[in-house]
Amino acid sequence: MKLPVAPPPTQELLRELLSSPAGREKFTNGTISSMGPTTGGKYRHWDTFRHIEIDDGLSTQERWLAVKIARQSLYQLLPLVDKKGQAFRYALPGQALEMLHLIDRDASGSIRTSEQVTNPQTRDTYLIKSLVEEAITSSQLEGASTTRQVAKDMLRAGREPTDRSERMILNNYRAMHFVRELLHEDLTPDMVLELQRILTDGTLDNPDAAGRTRALDEPIHVTDEIGTILHVPPNAEELDARLRAMCDFANSHNPEPFIHPVVRAIALHFWLAYDHPFVDGNGRTARALFYWAMARDGYWLCEYISISRILKRARGKYARSFLYTETDENDLTYFLLAQLGVIRQAIKELHEFLVRKQDEMRRTEEFLRRDARWRQELNPRQLALLNHALKKPDAAYSVESHRRSHNISYETSRSDLTSLVKRGLLTQSKQGRMFWFRASKALVNARARPLEQR
Repeated sequence: MKLPVAPPPTQELLRELLSSPAGREKFTNGTISSMGPTTGGKYRHWDTFRHIEIDDGLSTQERWLAVKIARQSLYQLLPLVDKKGQAFRYALPGQALEMLHLIDRDASGSIRTSEQVTNPQTRDTYLIKSLVEEAITSSQLEGASTTRQVAKDMLRAGREPTDRSERMILNNYRAMHFVRELLHEDLTPDMVLELQRILTDGTLDNPDAAGRTRALDEPIHVTDEIGTILHVPPNAEELDARLRAMCDFANSHNPEPFIHPVVRAIALHFWLAYDHPFVDGNGRTARALFYWAMARDGYWLCEYISISRILKRARGKYARSFLYTETDENDLTYFLLAQLGVIRQAIKELHEFLVRKQDEMRRTEEFLRRDARWRQELNPRQLALLNHALKKPDAAYSVESHRRSHNISYETSRSDLTSLVKRGLLTQSKQGRMFWFRASKALVNARARPLEQR
């Protein structure tokens, strides 16, 4: 990845401007102070800002100074400091305030939320789907190479992983469940260490590195695919104190000045990623802590979205938001805006997914009710399974896979499946000690037959 060009220091630009009569005139007559924190509605980094040409009588450096002065008035300091002890800070320009408002509306309330994730009969199904999706894509971001379908089958069947990639995904799935158990507890360093241990169990070259911060003889650099050093995290001897400070920040309920809960969750994500306290698993731990913080502050819909799926599609933008922050005087606004956009996109895609699934379930239910044999009412879990079976007639299901897919008891799962067998919708066969269920020929043939022949 090409490293961004760092902006000229603000103080140097100001001194240069005030060193000439013409510059002092621009400063005193309001030309410099009349600009806002954004350009063309975007909160640009110097790396892109320097290429913009505007006929306003200012040089690019003077225009950048004007933007930085406008941002200064918006900055709010965070307790996170860099390796030199300089604080990170952020601003909330209009675009950030708009996205925060939309996230408040869509992720913590119920006015615009689909009934599918509020209905007790269906919400666990969608929760499990989201946990599976996040486990897979978060692991793929860190190098896991197993296909989504293989990974889904492993998690649903409850089988043991066969390689490191599958182990990473299973660990991530377990970690997301672990995070859900911590929603009513304050975050502690021990909890963060346990989270990293779960995420890296059985995947490290040195198993001893799981569940602890890196040692003095374990220096670490963040690099890209070709070895370019992107970030050098703080030294190992600082990590324990920084981890305690991070937990104090995460647990602050009434900070002064006020920090919006979504901003705090995003800053927590950045904090752990910046410190990189572990030999491995830093990105996955950071994203898991983001979910913890969001759900803990009442943004319950975030349990049903996958931010890693969005990040995976735009890895470069994700990395640049870190680099922009670190190279522009610790301005976390770049990372904040990027992550707010990710959350908004993830919520949008969740609603689109729910609309598609609702339509599929409706059409499946209508199809089944056209046949006199299958007019009895089916529960949402059975409809979901049949909808999948109609799309993939060769798929096989077990009591365990159905149980895991919907977070139900073994007896409820068995009852769902045997009921479908009795209705002629599924067939049952035994292989070894396991019973497997598949779409019946009657179901497959009925789906393939034109409507007028039914």
